Amino acid sequence: MKKVTAIFDVGKTNKKLFLLDETYQELYREYTTFDPITDPDGYPAEDLGALVQWMQRALERLLAIPDYEITGINFSTYGASLVHLDANGQPMLPLYDYTKPMDAGLIATFYSKYGPESRFSAATGSLNSGMLNAGMQLYWLKYTHPEAFKKINYSLHLPQYLSFVFTQQAISEYTSIGCHTALWDYQKSDYHDWVFAEGLDHLLAPLDSAQSSVKTIFGGKTLRVGRGIHDSSAALLPYIRSAQQRFILVSTGTWSITLNPFSSAPLTAAEVAEGGLQYMQPNGQAVKASRLFLGNEYAFQIAFLTEKFKVPVEEHKKMAFDPKIYISLKKNFTSMFRWKNISSKQMPQATRLPHQDYATAYHQLVLELVELQAESICQVMGNQPLKYLYVEGGFTDNAVFIQMLAQRFPQMKLKTTNASIGSALGAAIALSTNPLPESFLKDNYALREHLPLPL
Repeated sequence: MKKVTAIFDVGKTNKKLFLLDETYQELYREYTTFDPITDPDGYPAEDLGALVQWMQRALERLLAIPDYEITGINFSTYGASLVHLDANGQPMLPLYDYTKPMDAGLIATFYSKYGPESRFSAATGSLNSGMLNAGMQLYWLKYTHPEAFKKINYSLHLPQYLSFVFTQQAISEYTSIGCHTALWDYQKSDYHDWVFAEGLDHLLAPLDSAQSSVKTIFGGKTLRVGRGIHDSSAALLPYIRSAQQRFILVSTGTWSITLNPFSSAPLTAAEVAEGGLQYMQPNGQAVKASRLFLGNEYAFQIAFLTEKFKVPVEEHKKMAFDPKIYISLKKNFTSMFRWKNISSKQMPQATRLPHQDYATAYHQLVLELVELQAESICQVMGNQPLKYLYVEGGFTDNAVFIQMLAQRFPQMKLKTTNASIGSALGAAIALSTNPLPESFLKDNYALREHLPLPL
């Protein structure tokens, strides 16, 4: 019988369950999805009941398999989502979606009381993002649903609620509290003054670390249950535990999140103006971060180029780095793309492409996106001499993007990693205090080094 850890990795779309052995090798995986329900305003919301039911039934089923001895479980989920519990420990409100619009007047009132906005954002590491700031969800409830608000006993972030389902212990946890919630004051390492002024501190359960756990009985078996962890912090944890040199991690996808776990300096006003954020490690230490809507912008502009040059939809996936095109574009570089969802001082008033062929226009697009990515990297790097640049996620398969990024940072060793279960691995690693071997990334993340080609 092999000892394993069960990890529930809950994304907005896919809900995943993994069994990992003691060396973090994947032995089993299960995916499911749920149709969203609607909140009282008719806005889509997570079907929390269906999620919990699936988790409990799946765990019961796996506990009955004689080949595995499940010794522990943990949870990695998306952030900015709160489960509001009544005095009986039951969810009493929907799990509001963080994309749900929030009244602009209410937000303005908040910043008039606790701003100015730039100073507040610098202190909390949180940009003005409406419901994406979990603390603002509580503020919104207090002033738009006061009767329901009065009945809340605890508001738990989603990872900690999933842990609560199995332990009945309500806790708050650093990586969830510190993730663009507007709750935490990084300058004083405590909740921001506004949390106490509004009486929200009574709704936030005692703080604990994602690296702690509690024993409980489920299905007749004794299990060690983790406290849950925010997915971005979970994805960062294997790098922190195994990398021998200081590094920056760029996690690419719809959002490109750049993380520097070696800079805990408070955000400056300039960094806030450029979209700077802070995340939190499981031990409560700050992580300087920046966020870029890179994948979203790439998809929009690729659709534009596909239509303009009348090429197949998948053409961009076949593109190889062309040194001649790159040298030509760098020599006479001018910003030519007007971004749809990214703000940049360099972009023109409208897209203007004089290029006669798709390959050149594609290289122009990627070059401009790499420059935006480079700005995010430089923003979190500061004046520190960091040697390694890790890139994970969707853009690791883009040969043009990766080579241009290597050209942009020749002083750093650029390495791509491929770990489809990165957040799940982080959640499993959080349950252990054992050090990871130096070869962990190489053995588990398909680590590849990319040197800038001689031009």
